[in-house]
Amino acid sequence: MAVTKDAPAHFPRIAACGDSALTIEFADGIDEATSGRVVALADLLANGTIIGIRDLVPTYRSLLVQYDPALVRGRDLTSQLLDLLERQPEAESGARHMIVPVLYGGETGADLDALAALKEMTRSDLIALHASAQYRVYMIGFAPGFAYLGGLPERLHTPRLAVPRQRIEAGAIGIGGQQASINSVPGPSGWRFIARTPLKLFDPYRAEPCLLRAGDRIRFRPIEAAEAADLDAAVARGEPVEQWEAA
Repeated sequence: MAVTKDAPAHFPRIAACGDSALTIEFADGIDEATSGRVVALADLLANGTIIGIRDLVPTYRSLLVQYDPALVRGRDLTSQLLDLLERQPEAESGARHMIVPVLYGGETGADLDALAALKEMTRSDLIALHASAQYRVYMIGFAPGFAYLGGLPERLHTPRLAVPRQRIEAGAIGIGGQQASINSVPGPSGWRFIARTPLKLFDPYRAEPCLLRAGDRIRFRPIEAAEAADLDAAVARGEPVEQWEAA
C-alpha cells in the first residue's frame, strides 16, 4: 500500500487538526472497505501501539487521532503513523454482532405508516424488509452514542423531512437518505422514524458509555408491545439486556 505526504490526491493522507490531533483520511467516498480500514487502524492504535495517543474517533472515511503533545510531537506521530500504515491490516480482524429488539410504529415510530404508503408497501412488508438486512455501524457521532448505520435496503432509501421535528426520543430508529440510525438521546431530527428499541445506547454510568462502536454489525428483531414494556422495565432497573451473537 503506497502512502505519501506529497500528493494530496492520494490516500491515505494525514492532516493536522489543531495542535493536539491528526486526521487520517482513507478515501473521499463511503463504503464498507474504507470503514473496515478505519476501524482496523483504530483497533491497532487502541492497543497502545504508539505512545501518547489520548483518544480515537473513527468516522465514515477517516480516523481522528487525539494525542498529548507533552508525550509525542505531531511531526513524530505523523512519521510513526505513516510507518504503521505501510503494514496495517486492510480490514478489522473481527466485528461484534448485536441483535437489537425493535417495536415498530407507535408514537416514536410515527413515520412508519406514511413511509409504507410512500413506498407503496404494506406496513408488515416494510417492517419485514427493514428487519431483513444486516447493518454496519459506520460511526458514532452527532450526539453521544448516536449510531449511523449502513446496509439499509435500497427500496427504503428516503430523503429526510423538509422540516425537522424538535424532539425525538432516545432509542428511535430512523431513515435518512441511504442511511439508517438509532437515536441515543432526546433531541431534534429531520430523519423519518419508524420504530424504537428499549436498549439504552448511551449511559454515562456504564464502563463503556456508548453501547455500540464503529464496525459493529446489528440486525433488528421485531417485538410486540408487551416484550418492549418488559425490556423497558429491565433497562430502567439497570439490568443488562443486550444480546450478542456469534460472528
